[in-house]
Amino acid sequence: MPSLFDLSGRVAVVVGGTSGIGKAIAEGLADHGAVTVAAGRTSASYPVNVRDRDSIDALRERVFAEHGRIDILVNAAGVTLKKPTLQMHEPEWQALFDTNVTGALRACQSFHEPLKASGRGRIINIASLGSFLAFHQVAAYCASKSAVLSLTRGLGCEWAADGIRVNAIVPGVFPTELNRKLIEGTERGSEILMRTPMARFGRAEELVGAAVLLASDGASFITGQSIAVDGGYLASGVNR
Repeated sequence: MPSLFDLSGRVAVVVGGTSGIGKAIAEGLADHGAVTVAAGRTSASYPVNVRDRDSIDALRERVFAEHGRIDILVNAAGVTLKKPTLQMHEPEWQALFDTNVTGALRACQSFHEPLKASGRGRIINIASLGSFLAFHQVAAYCASKSAVLSLTRGLGCEWAADGIRVNAIVPGVFPTELNRKLIEGTERGSEILMRTPMARFGRAEELVGAAVLLASDGASFITGQSIAVDGGYLASGVNR
């Protein structure tokens, strides 16, 4: 079925799509035929701040006015913070959750109506290995990504009746602006590589296949699920 993963005629909005993982996914969706809007805090073309509901609503209205429909929403905006949990201040915790979890919720709520009207609406959230496992001194990030995964499951079930499929991608370790200093040439990075059966970090373009699947008709009976693209990390036990 050559058309199963063809996204021609669909409009995708990638929040956090101007850098890193989000940018790679935005480019991949466009390569498979979608009209793709990459929005982010640093974007001059489609600015958005996920901590500001009015900003998200304005993005939705602009995209709908320009293209007449919205079929795919990718929530790729996120922040991290490595810090001993005992030293973490509540405002830092709350700011991280406000971006990673509540930001995704705001976008899902804001885009619900056009996604429902699409008849084949798709939401793709970006979870994390930290949704399943603890990573040293990033407890707030892991807790927020666990919440993103739970939100994905909840909305996947709740919005199935609206024709909206809600799923998540779980990236392994991909060097980006957020984490590059923590993992490249460090003991932390070496430990991650040792625990990854494929013995390397991921490349951002390797997330495109999962994103296209979840955005396409190939995911017509998939909702509330997560797909790990992690080189075997979550499946791994002893590697040596």
